[in-house]
Amino acid sequence: MLDSTLKSQLAAYLERVTLPIELVASLDSSSTADEMRDLLETIQSLRSDKITLRTDGTDARKPSFTLQRANTTNSLRFAGLPLGHEFTSLVLALLWTGGHPPKVEPEVIEAIRGLDGDFNFEVYMSLSCHNCPDVVQALSLMAIFNPKIKTTVIEGGAFQDEIKAREIMAVPSIYLNGALFGNGRMLVEEIVAKLDTGAAQRDAAKMTAKDPYEVLIVGGGPAGAAAAVYAARKGIRTGVAAERFGGQTNDTMAIENYISVLETDGPKFAAALEAQVRQYGVDIMNLQRADKLIPASEPGGLIEIQLANGGALKARTVILSTGARWRNVNVPGEDQYRNKGVAYCPHCDGPLFKGKKVSVIGGGNSGVEAAIDLAGIVKHVTLVEFADQLKADAVLVNKLKSLSNVTIHTNAQTTEITGDGQRVNGLSYKDRATDVVHHVELEGVFVQIGLVPNTEWLKGTLELSKHGEIVVDAKGHTSLPGVFAAGDATTVPYKQIVIAAGDGAKAALSAFDHLIRTPVPEAVAA
Repeated sequence: MLDSTLKSQLAAYLERVTLPIELVASLDSSSTADEMRDLLETIQSLRSDKITLRTDGTDARKPSFTLQRANTTNSLRFAGLPLGHEFTSLVLALLWTGGHPPKVEPEVIEAIRGLDGDFNFEVYMSLSCHNCPDVVQALSLMAIFNPKIKTTVIEGGAFQDEIKAREIMAVPSIYLNGALFGNGRMLVEEIVAKLDTGAAQRDAAKMTAKDPYEVLIVGGGPAGAAAAVYAARKGIRTGVAAERFGGQTNDTMAIENYISVLETDGPKFAAALEAQVRQYGVDIMNLQRADKLIPASEPGGLIEIQLANGGALKARTVILSTGARWRNVNVPGEDQYRNKGVAYCPHCDGPLFKGKKVSVIGGGNSGVEAAIDLAGIVKHVTLVEFADQLKADAVLVNKLKSLSNVTIHTNAQTTEITGDGQRVNGLSYKDRATDVVHHVELEGVFVQIGLVPNTEWLKGTLELSKHGEIVVDAKGHTSLPGVFAAGDATTVPYKQIVIAAGDGAKAALSAFDHLIRTPVPEAVAA
């Protein structure tokens, strides 16, 4: 099942296992069960002195297997094959169970161990979902370090009956004790905070107690990461407060136009950004959403960023790099059927619509790429574009038009996403040339219509464009002294990763120039 290269890599990883591990498989007569047996036998053979395998499991969910440290009651189960994006999750689960320490802050592990209650998690994932591993790894870690937490990782393709019964139309989908707990990418800190009601208050106090920064960066995407590296290299106290480090690159499947990197995927790119920033000793504060900016009361004074959890951070200069998010189509049915047929990530959720009819709203590069990808999975794709022609690159448009199971409607305004109360069953659009409304019966709608800047929290504080973008000059200055901005949240044209990174570096250099030229008030210096 694993080729020789992968076996060699896995064998090297398993050398780090120091504690005995038990694998117990519950199998049936399916081909997936045969593949699971082969995978587990391979794993066991590579570290037979520390890993034992039994195939007499009696769990009702078959094929599946448990993974636990010998003589413990911890419960982590994989139902279906954890391959594709989830093979790394399996390897990490083996290492953590076998005593190899996770790359997680000690306080997070303590918080996991301190959770009290009976937590039975089920997480549904797809092997092509690049957001799923974060959730799978988080819940696996929690099950390994707290015996009161049980986690079952379920590959949706192998358990279609459960997917249908629970009407799951987006992954990752997390259930806790039988009830829906969350959809989409979540980090372990987010899950723990959701279970620990006092975590937010403690985190707020921790943030407020921090000493002022010379440069505080709000946002951890490519612009924020570049700003952090350039600022830290100047030897000044630098912090990054990010709602999600890596920003939207976490949701990008393929990156093939970042100079010097032939190709990579978004999660790998985001992880590399964070690794480089950490190398310079930057104080990274993840899962922190900015709520308000309070300008300095005097030249060179401290600027305050108030956080959504009630905490506050102060700095002599601030760089805003809050990025952008997917734009909603804002028609009836979109909110009602979100994650019930309305989706925004074709790579994550596309496999759930295998053999079904879907629509893509948007004819730019993102929309056309989504339609091309989905056409290889679903029965039929209907692409709806508001303009009178597709805006994507010619090579993409030509590829799309060559596909036999794709219908393209241009000059078409989406007016409604319809459903039966439980899930999507169609889409209505108006022909802008004739005003005639048409209805298409389908089971999924993928929205791909561009970005909106994450700047609502700044309204009334500094100058924004009519589109909500932060107005900046050639050096990244905003309308407020000591406040700079970079990346997709600004008026800089062409929202591209490489441009955002360059903007971040420029903003950091401008912030440093401001620091060395601006006298420090006595109150701040003290």
